[in-house]
Amino acid sequence: MSLLIGSFTIGLILSLLALGIFISFRIFDFPDITAEGSFTFGAATAASLIIVGVNPLLASLIAFFAGMVAGSVTGFIHTRFKINPLLAGILVMTALYSVNLHVMGKSNIPLLNETTVFTWVENFAVRISGADAKSTLLGWEVRTKDLWLLSFCMTAIIGFCVLLWWFFKTNIGTAMRATGDNDQMIRALGVNTKAMIIIGVAISNGFIALSGAMLAQYQGFADVQMGIGMMVWGLASVIIGEAIINDSSVGFVIMGAVVGSVLFRLLVAIALRWGLNPNDLKIITAFFVFIALILPGILKRRRKMTLKRDDNA
Repeated sequence: MSLLIGSFTIGLILSLLALGIFISFRIFDFPDITAEGSFTFGAATAASLIIVGVNPLLASLIAFFAGMVAGSVTGFIHTRFKINPLLAGILVMTALYSVNLHVMGKSNIPLLNETTVFTWVENFAVRISGADAKSTLLGWEVRTKDLWLLSFCMTAIIGFCVLLWWFFKTNIGTAMRATGDNDQMIRALGVNTKAMIIIGVAISNGFIALSGAMLAQYQGFADVQMGIGMMVWGLASVIIGEAIINDSSVGFVIMGAVVGSVLFRLLVAIALRWGLNPNDLKIITAFFVFIALILPGILKRRRKMTLKRDDNA
């Protein structure tokens, strides 16, 4: 049960990554591979600040803005120099690898002995329930601290989802969505679509970097390689969420990204629990993404075939 709760918690943390991918990929149709660099950039920035005594919340906030800077560079390269968005993302991602090494000073920063946001939550749980307190959840005995961590992540993610939903209902958020749907139409209305793309990709990478910062604090380390494959992870979360929650409204799509992230993490945890070699984790991740990509099309074709049979009958 502890494994299940841990998977839920990590899935919620990575849902920030999924929300970032949702903004760039679904709102703007922008395949932004900068995510793999900005995820690590957020973790590296937060970890480097925490080990020198900076408040963990402030460090996480700075990591968010660091990700926004990385995203705005990608958006600027794409809009100013007319470079393909995928290539622009690859350029910035490649540059961020060296930037992350400079920020960290080494390839790995341990945080096990440092005070993080999750340390605060655990200390609060100890004061309320005791150091070795346990609770019963669905008939299983689990550590109360784990439930507090899960509750904290769930509350934070709900807050971010509400904030993002509210943002896309504002004038600038509506303009961003319109830019992704029909840039020629919104440009005719006097909206600077280039600015909308830069702002959107910046916010996207801000969420991704924040996800990296929180994951580093939860796992107790930041590593220069931890962003590898995160683009695929976020994309899979968004696609799985869309397949489960078949509603195109902004609120439901945002909720779907979170649900997809949690379910995807649970699928990986179950695969590892069944004896999957950790070296094969990327293979199983790619397989899950492949299934998530083809499943909606298969279900749609089956629904059409069913409707045809009903009409002929």
